[in-house]
Formats: sequence, structure tokens, C-alpha cells
Amino acid sequence: MATNNQIAAEVLEAVGGEENIQSIAHCATRLRIMVHDQEKVDIDTIEGIEKVKGAFFNSGQFQVIFGTGTVNRIYEEINKLGVEGSTKAEVKEEGAQQGNKFQRAVRTFGDVFVPIIPALVATGLFMGLRGLVLQEQVLALFGLAPEDISDNFILFTQVLTDTAFIFLPALVAWSTFRVFGGSAIIGLVLGLMLVTPALPNAWEVAAGNAEALEFLGFIPVLGYQGSVLPAFIAGMVGAKLEKMIRKRVPESLDLIVTPFLTLLIMITLALFVIGPIFHIVEEGILSGTKAILGLPFGISGLIIGFVHQIIVITGVHHIFNLFEIQLLESQNANPFNPIISASIAAQGGAALAVGLKSSSKNMKALALPSSLSAFLGITEPAIFGVNLRYFRPFIMGLIGGAAGGFLASLFQLEATGMAITVIPGILLFLNEQLLLYLLVNIVSIAVAFGLTWTFGYTDKMLEDK
Repeated sequence: MATNNQIAAEVLEAVGGEENIQSIAHCATRLRIMVHDQEKVDIDTIEGIEKVKGAFFNSGQFQVIFGTGTVNRIYEEINKLGVEGSTKAEVKEEGAQQGNKFQRAVRTFGDVFVPIIPALVATGLFMGLRGLVLQEQVLALFGLAPEDISDNFILFTQVLTDTAFIFLPALVAWSTFRVFGGSAIIGLVLGLMLVTPALPNAWEVAAGNAEALEFLGFIPVLGYQGSVLPAFIAGMVGAKLEKMIRKRVPESLDLIVTPFLTLLIMITLALFVIGPIFHIVEEGILSGTKAILGLPFGISGLIIGFVHQIIVITGVHHIFNLFEIQLLESQNANPFNPIISASIAAQGGAALAVGLKSSSKNMKALALPSSLSAFLGITEPAIFGVNLRYFRPFIMGLIGGAAGGFLASLFQLEATGMAITVIPGILLFLNEQLLLYLLVNIVSIAVAFGLTWTFGYTDKMLEDK
């Protein structure tokens, strides 16, 4: 068995040596390498290196999949061999102009929303735990009834479950400023201004318990609690405005003038122009998303469950973060999550079938850990390392995802959060939906496994490859 140091040396050689590496970083599962000359990269050799689960070019980056944990160790060995690493932000910046305009726009969405997701994951888990603890059956185990729960305890749970969504515009504006090169603290303050208690609360206005202010007789002004697009657009414009002002202000006045003008101009634009316009756009997107998810007879789950992993391999799936955040904010539930969980589980089921059916030790060593990774919610090793490489297992996984998505939609499953799926996703269904959620994922895995075992893979395909 090769050591991590040997594997790192083999990877370096196969990408054309240190002199062909422009920059290198890693994420949770992959090495991300910017190279000077793509022709010097020997992908076939890299895919044959021990522990490598797949390799491909995407948006200007050469990405080598090792899987969670392993990638950190390989990266450390590469550093020890004299190759200095870059930050992920630097690698992204170097590849920022790669791909078409839509891909670049979606990549920007991902850069903005991915840092926010951990807070929303935690919030979703808090929602799930509160739902579990407050169930009558669970309370009965301790000799309690719902009326025995104190108001102070309910208030404490609301602090855990509501805070992130109340201040969501602040999180979005902070992250957007950061991505577009502005001062993150100015973005944070701008976002907080959008939810200041001095403005009518958006949720109170929606419930009819408060009225929006009117300026010039037709411009509605209110807080933007839970909104995403107004904060995103305000953050994007604000970051560009800040950089423009900073270029024109003398250095001695920069500390005072730049933040003053940026916040003054941006809160005016955000409340009177950007907010009203993009709140309508946001409502339209949300209505469209709900309409698709509301298609009858499980059709929405059938479609989404089939196409989701196809979208994942294009790299533009981060746009779904916006949809899920909007769903959670508007209805405290996420019907999208159980459908994509089914599609993810199915790819794991297909990879598991390949691993168990193959007589190749190398294939088993690749496919079985990849299937486990998929069951933990990360499909890249299974897709790029196994299923898509032989194509038919990937198609069987898509069919399994469609079957599970169909059931998730038919059962009207709704997660309490986002960003975790399959086994970890259980924590988002700690209520009366739990058994149905497990059934959906089991069906997805079983269909994909059965089809792959029967029609999707033989060792002859491995020999042909």
C-alpha cells in the first residue's frame, strides 16, 4: 500500500510537475489545482493512483477527489514536497473567469451562501430537536403534557430557532460584501439596518398586524426580516460602491468618508429602490418554486429526484441554496430536502452495488468508501469516481433518485432545515415523518442497487475501461 507521501508525489508528477502548478488548495473532498498547461495533465494516470476517487476539470480548476479526511493528509504531504498552497479564495479568483456567464453567476451565489449554511444547518437541527422534545408521545415518557411546558422554555427554543432567520439579511449582506471585495463589517451593518426594529417588521406586516410605511405615496418601506435577494443585491452594489468611493477619497479621510457615504447611499437605495423591487422578484421565485414542488401525484419529486444529480455534475447546484433558504424562511419547512436526499442516497446505492458485485480489489476499495460518503451526503466520490465513469450505474442512480423523490413528494415530507441529507439528514425529521423519511431513502438505495446489480455493471466494463 502506497504511503500518502508517495501518492502526493505521484499526483504532482501526473499534473506535469511543480512547475506546471499555478496554485493549489483543497476543500472537504477534493484537491483544487490551477495549472499553467492543461495538456500536461495525465488524467488517466491520476485516476489510477491509489486513494484517488476521480479527477476532472471544472470551471478552470483541475479537481482530484480523495474524500473527506484523506484530502487533508494528501495536501499536507504536497506541501512537504515543496509546493506552497493557496487559499480556496485565491484558487477561485484565478478560475473566476472560466465557464459561461450563468456558471460564473451560480458560482458567485455559492461563494456567498456556502459560508452561511452552517448557521442554517444548526438552526434546522434546533427546529428538529424542538419538534422532537415537544411531541406529546415524548413528553408522556417523562410524565408531562404540552401544557406543562413553561413559556420561558418555549422562549429559549425560539432564540435558538428564530435568530438566524431574523438576521438573515445581515448574514447575506456580510457575505456578499466579502465576496465582492468590500468591507465585510460595512456589509454586516447594512444588513442590520434592513432589519432594524425602527422599521415595521416584515412578518407583522405580512400577518396584517402592522402596516408598511409609505414614502412619496407609493414606495412601501418595511423591514426585510428573512429576505435574501434584497440583501444580496444591496451587498453586491454596496461592495462595488465602496471600492469606487475608496479610490476617489484621500487616504487621510478614507476611514471617515468611505463608510459614511457607503452606508448612507446604500441604505437609501436598499429601502427605497432595491428592497421594494427585489422583494417582488423574490416572492415570484418563491411562488414558482412552490408551484413546482406542489405538482400533484408526486410528479415534482419524480422530476427533481431524477435531474438533481445531473445538475450537481454541472457544478451549478448551489443555486438551490437560495430556494431552500426562501422555503425555510417563508414556511419553516423545506420540502426540497427530502427529494434531493433521495437522489443522493440513490447514487450511493449504485456505487454500493458496483463495489459488492465487482471482483476487483481496487474497484471495491474505491466504490465501497464512495458509497458510504454518499450515504453521509457527499456524492462526488461516488459520481465521479465510480458511477459516471461507467455511466450505466449513474443512470440507475438517477432512476433510484426519481423513485425516492416520487415517494417524498407523495408523502409531502418536509425537513426542518437544509444542507444535510441521507443519514445526517435524519436529524431534520425527528418528528412523525421519521419513518417515512427512512422509507424514502431505503427505496432510493434499493432501486438503484437492484438496477445497477442487474443491468448497470459487470467487470467486463472495468476491463474495457
